[in-house]
Amino acid sequence: MTMKTIKRSPIALAILAMLYEAPMHPYRMQQLIKERGKDEVINVAQRASLYQTVNRLEREGLIASQGTSREENRPERTVYELSPAGRAIMLQWMREILSTPSQEFPDFPAAISFLPLLTPDDARLQLEQRAVALQAEIDRIEQNLRHAIAMPVPRLFLLEMEYLSATYGTQLAWVRAITADLQSGKLTWSEAWLRQIAMELSQPSEHTSS
Repeated sequence: MTMKTIKRSPIALAILAMLYEAPMHPYRMQQLIKERGKDEVINVAQRASLYQTVNRLEREGLIASQGTSREENRPERTVYELSPAGRAIMLQWMREILSTPSQEFPDFPAAISFLPLLTPDDARLQLEQRAVALQAEIDRIEQNLRHAIAMPVPRLFLLEMEYLSATYGTQLAWVRAITADLQSGKLTWSEAWLRQIAMELSQPSEHTSS
């Protein structure tokens, strides 16, 4: 199996990164990801997803079982270590992700592309609610950043929080601009207008060759 055929994901990258530090069991990986605030950008809320990814990486030869460990009265847990192939693909993924933008398909742009399904007033109301939620999220992240800096935590380990704050801020500015245009009527539509546009688009173009 070549490295190119292995499925890449944030949680797979996190597992390899954790094992790059030291051998550990999946529960400890989940603990460290949460303790370090990496769960802001890596979804480890469902432990089953973590274990499924661990099993897949083991099958692909990127990690290997080192044995089991037991802590006090807790059940035995399998400890994993990073294989040479795992280290190589971890570095490959890091370079690819950092250097090359990938085409992603999040929910929000998809819903924006179908905005005319709602009335302008309804669309404005929903986007106003999103703006409130975005501002609350930005405030939460900024508070966490201030707390971390005061500890102090080196900036190197807070870059993903900076990124989230910046991207949410950019989205918030855009959402507020759209809601302002909807409020003023600069951006609007009606069912009759949409039908007219649909009819015009369905007509063959004058420049289309026969």
